Amino acid sequence: MTIHRVDVRLPGREYPVLIGHGAVNQINQVLPPAARRAIIVTQEGIPANFTLPIESKTVVIGQGETAKSLATIEDLSQQFAEMGITRQDVIIGVGGGMVTDVSGFAAATWHRGTPVVHVATSLLAMVDAAIGGKTGVNLPQGKNLVGAFWQPSAVICDLDFLSTLPERELRCGLGEVAKYHFLTGDDLLSLSLDERVARCVSIKGAFVEQDERESGKRAFLNYGHTLAHALETVGKHQLAHGEAVAIGLIFAARLARALKRIDDARVDYHELVVGQTYSLQTRMPSGLDINELMAAMARDKKALNGLTFILDSSNGLEIVSDISADVVRSELVNFSQA
Repeated sequence: MTIHRVDVRLPGREYPVLIGHGAVNQINQVLPPAARRAIIVTQEGIPANFTLPIESKTVVIGQGETAKSLATIEDLSQQFAEMGITRQDVIIGVGGGMVTDVSGFAAATWHRGTPVVHVATSLLAMVDAAIGGKTGVNLPQGKNLVGAFWQPSAVICDLDFLSTLPERELRCGLGEVAKYHFLTGDDLLSLSLDERVARCVSIKGAFVEQDERESGKRAFLNYGHTLAHALETVGKHQLAHGEAVAIGLIFAARLARALKRIDDARVDYHELVVGQTYSLQTRMPSGLDINELMAAMARDKKALNGLTFILDSSNGLEIVSDISADVVRSELVNFSQA
């Protein structure tokens, strides 16, 4: 079977992303050469069925966003200490985006930086979360507020894992795949699944290479995420991340239209990709408090100068700061009633 390789090249270092059916069988080839011990971080029900050539231990963390916490990082650190993990050893995150975020942050902070290899088992992790080195955990006040940039040594996207992925988890990944349609204009639908995943990885890798620390263009990868993160926080995570991103993409398009940045046809294209092509939810759940959503969006990590969104335009995506709260609120009210 074909294994696609995408290299993410950063100043002074690079790492491979391997994509394809059976890709996990190549894990021994991407382990750091100096590693003598490994801790595999995963969750219940995720098949971590591979044999390593070094001493290893599997640690199972909790499910759900409540387990994506500093308490989990402390528990993992205790496990690292008990096994004697050094900064030459390796942490292996096997799972979806939550596992890669948590294991990556734990690796970043253990001995101020220990190698991490991600084995992505969900579509969301394959096309987004496992790539690019953004790690973190949640606080009650919001998602991913505590974290670090820590690039993996390698990422493996074994498509065999997708055959047992629950439908909701698949939708979660499709929300991120839909986002890539607006980043480059590529015809992703013409590609096979493995080619599409590889192209998404390549697109993300290119953004990471240009802007590792998200000080500029990498922020475009957060298209649709400003409202999405607020929906997740205020809605107590009733929406999965990709489901919230899908809704956030539509809201961002409507907000861009309200600011006269795009026309009706471009909004309709967002509806076509998100709602019709990927059959994702395009409207907010009922009953969410508008004031709480506004407050959550004001706390967004991109909000350096007032309410800040990634918005579409005739020139493509742009970072738009200091947007009138009245305009955002009005569009949010309209959106909630649509």
